[in-house]
Amino acid sequence: MKHLHKQVILLSLVSLFTDMASEMLYPITPIFLSSVLGASMAVVGMIEGLAEVTAGMLKGYFGFLSDKLGKRSIFVVFGYGLSAAAKPLPGILPNTLTVLFSRVTDRIGKGIRTAPRDALLANYADNNTGAVFGFHRAMDTVGAVAGPLLALLMLNFFKLNYQTIFVIAFVPSLIAVIFTFYVKDQKSVLISHTKTNLNDFWKSSPSQYKILFFLIILFSLVNSSDVFLILKSKNISGSDTMAIAGYIFYNIIYAATSYPIGKLSDKLGKKSVFVIGLLIFSVVYFGFASFNSYAFIWILFALYGIYASSTEGVLKAWISDIIPDQNRGTAIGLITMSSSIAMMIGSILAGFLWDEFGPQVPFYFSSAVSFLVAISLFKLTRYY
Repeated sequence: MKHLHKQVILLSLVSLFTDMASEMLYPITPIFLSSVLGASMAVVGMIEGLAEVTAGMLKGYFGFLSDKLGKRSIFVVFGYGLSAAAKPLPGILPNTLTVLFSRVTDRIGKGIRTAPRDALLANYADNNTGAVFGFHRAMDTVGAVAGPLLALLMLNFFKLNYQTIFVIAFVPSLIAVIFTFYVKDQKSVLISHTKTNLNDFWKSSPSQYKILFFLIILFSLVNSSDVFLILKSKNISGSDTMAIAGYIFYNIIYAATSYPIGKLSDKLGKKSVFVIGLLIFSVVYFGFASFNSYAFIWILFALYGIYASSTEGVLKAWISDIIPDQNRGTAIGLITMSSSIAMMIGSILAGFLWDEFGPQVPFYFSSAVSFLVAISLFKLTRYY
């Protein structure tokens, strides 16, 4: 068994504490918007969509910039720092515009750091990219479990005072920022400055990357924000607490399975694991549309955790196996930038369909399209 480099562990700790803060806020933000501030579902979808597309657009640019400059760690420090500063703002000034500003600023930080960080993780891999990205996702998701649990405790302790939770979320964010100052570029494989632009990169990129790119964009159009799963759970259970509990359960499964599934993808191939993940996604969304029993929703959240383990880190590992190091920041950034634009459109569309036709329609639509994408990926791509 290959050991994980200490920098992989350090970057994973940074993600753990950042996600702890983010996930304290993620499940309560749509409830805060809709129940406290009176925002419509379309507005909730718009805010999430704008936040994600902001991050996505910047992932493309800063991934390319990190390749061009031959540096990764500086983007990690600045990106995590900016996100930390944005977290407490809705607690200080509670209105819809502040939530929008906070979410977008937080995602700007994510856009700055994500592609350089992922390229740096790949630098520290030793023919075990699946394990590296799987471990990182596992640690990230441990934070995603701890965050909502803390949010639930504080909701009870502070008697549903959402504003206080926004302020407290700054603490784990600050711990993450301190860790970033110890993140280092790997000098032995530090990339050289590149003069390649995005157009040149696209023309020279392998056909497998291009096929993967287009199919991931199509999937992203129906992969709307997870807030809709939380709100559908609330719709079924009638309880804020139970809706957040279901989301916590999903993250527990995600955290527990990410590393072993990442290691499995190194043995079976990223393609096989990723396609299975998309098929599971299709089943989950069909289930959310079809069933109104909260007991059954627990099963769907568990499956959703396995879907996430099979796709999030595995996709980045797959790209890292296809693309050489000097272009990895650009490759990861470009695909995440484009998929985030698609997710913005998908989130707004899902909110509109929910408002106009009820919650079942966007879930059935996502289930059907994701199934078609899985079949296309299986037929059109090679094994890696």
